[in-house]
Amino acid sequence: MLKDWQPICSKDVLRLRAQVLADIRYFFSERAVLEVETPLLSHGSGTDPQLDFFTTEFGFPPSRDTLFLQTSPEFAMKRLLASGSGCIYQICKAFRNGESGRFHNPEFTMLEWYRVGFTLPELMNEISELLTILFKGRKDLNSPQRFSYQDIFLRDTGLNPLIFSYPDYCDYAQSVGTPEAVGLCGYDHGLWLDFIFSHHIQPSLGQNAICMIYGYPACQSSLARINQDNSEITDRVEVFINGIELGNGYYELTDAQEQCARFDQEIIYRQEKKRPSAVKDEYLIAALEEGLPECSGMSIGLDRLLMLLASSETINNVLNFPVTRA
Repeated sequence: MLKDWQPICSKDVLRLRAQVLADIRYFFSERAVLEVETPLLSHGSGTDPQLDFFTTEFGFPPSRDTLFLQTSPEFAMKRLLASGSGCIYQICKAFRNGESGRFHNPEFTMLEWYRVGFTLPELMNEISELLTILFKGRKDLNSPQRFSYQDIFLRDTGLNPLIFSYPDYCDYAQSVGTPEAVGLCGYDHGLWLDFIFSHHIQPSLGQNAICMIYGYPACQSSLARINQDNSEITDRVEVFINGIELGNGYYELTDAQEQCARFDQEIIYRQEKKRPSAVKDEYLIAALEEGLPECSGMSIGLDRLLMLLASSETINNVLNFPVTRA
């Protein structure tokens, strides 16, 4: 008989997860944000160069189609927004291949929501309100913190993240004891920013506090729009507590032509880096062409949130059956 058939997490964590889900649903119900469901299987994969996907074959004789397990419900939710759904949220499973460790499981639970008519600062206010409610009575947090990406990068490294200077970045990597960054990042500005931020900035963010970093460099725009007042930055926010990244939000890009061009650029980049091939989501492009309302959206990894609430050192302790026992 297998000895590891039992769930890992305790009954207290089971109850904690159930209460957090109930609190989230109450929070959005009070604000008239509609709970929705979207497919986990899709014909499109997304194109983010940092992500790998799970694929499966859908056999419906005489045809066979390749489908993708979704890394996020984002694309389908935006199709609902374009069809007139209004403000929506979803709690669902998401899947990312090749991710397993202290903060990662290939199958995880995600909260994602979209607020029609919200600017990025308004979304940031709501993120703070939700997290404060979820932590209240369980853990005390200090006052929320907000920093621009450029300010925090300059403060902690002395480097300007909006101007790529290969010699300066190399000198910095050598000086802080991470010379491997030179070979890993090469002349790719985005890779340098990710490496330096994750190794030398993120660990100190949000010590017992909700910390939001906004105004990411334009080369890290992803699905966010470029800031209308400063084309060097994008309207994107990430939230951290005790050095752990909990989520990523955008003032959403609504321009179908620009989004299509970004997808194409990411597909080329993936090919150059010999990453698994990706399939552009034509349904999303069609929805954007029809008209996505002005909105802001946020996604939060609920398993990482539970790690913090339960004072757990690893995500496995808040999952019933992590991938090793699934």
